[in-house]
Amino acid sequence: MADLPPERVKTCPPFTYVGLDVFGPWSVTTRRTRGGQAESKRWAIVFCCMSSRAVHIEIIESMDTSSCINAIRRFFALRGPAKQLRSDCGTNFVGACKELGMDKTVQRYLSEQGCSWEFNPPHASHMGGSWERMIGIARRILDSMFRQQNTRLTNEVLCTLLAEVTAIINARPLLPVSADPDNPFILSPSMLLTQKNGVPPPPGDFSDKDLYTKQWRHVQALANQFWTRWRREYLPSLQHRQKWAVPQRNLQVGDLVLLRDKQTARNCWPMARINATFPGKDGHVRKVEVMTTDQGKVKTFLRPIAEIVLLLPKD
Repeated sequence: MADLPPERVKTCPPFTYVGLDVFGPWSVTTRRTRGGQAESKRWAIVFCCMSSRAVHIEIIESMDTSSCINAIRRFFALRGPAKQLRSDCGTNFVGACKELGMDKTVQRYLSEQGCSWEFNPPHASHMGGSWERMIGIARRILDSMFRQQNTRLTNEVLCTLLAEVTAIINARPLLPVSADPDNPFILSPSMLLTQKNGVPPPPGDFSDKDLYTKQWRHVQALANQFWTRWRREYLPSLQHRQKWAVPQRNLQVGDLVLLRDKQTARNCWPMARINATFPGKDGHVRKVEVMTTDQGKVKTFLRPIAEIVLLLPKD
């Protein structure tokens, strides 16, 4: 297992080095019509601080360049400019990605702000594990809540709910709970951001019956549901994780490998040959460039070593 990236351990203000991704969408009621209700979709961009582990969530109305730049601008206005943004290289934030429809406008805007955007190689979501895990847990809980309750959301309810979700995520403990009576507080991202001990909920009891009453009670009932599942599904998982301790042979140029592809039928994984390797500062190779043929055409791909099976070393 590699050492932590430098941006994870640098002494810097919160949200200086940021990982981000998009999740959603959800349907919200935009206006009432004579025949019913007009609905539209909303997505969310989550910004995760690489050092303090805090998160910040922004709502976007569409998956295009303008909405992305507006969300980044709101984030910079509230949290200050970042030095580096890091994201995956899949369907989000890449100029060649048709779903987002983004082009070089985003890169040009960020360079003007003194910020760089780094992309993880394709099929390497584990390299963004520091923020992918937060997104995965929050998205799974929110999606199941909305499906189970068949909740009708408005834009205001969704924005307030995700603000409450942000407060819950940022209140998670970063360290094991201490038994020392002189240290009663638990270090959390929220404490690093605000120098305060969390955000208490409004007074009162909120149950499922409040899902069909006033909007502010509706939001608090949903936030209570999220907290219940967060406490049950995420907090018990805060335990020691084992590391890979035995070094393995580095992949080398000329190695014959098998490319893992979950979308390909069994026994149909393509073979490829390594063209180039990209060792890290510790000398270990975790990203390679491979060359394969598809219907007589030569193609090259960037892949992490987790998606590659070594068949025949070059020697």
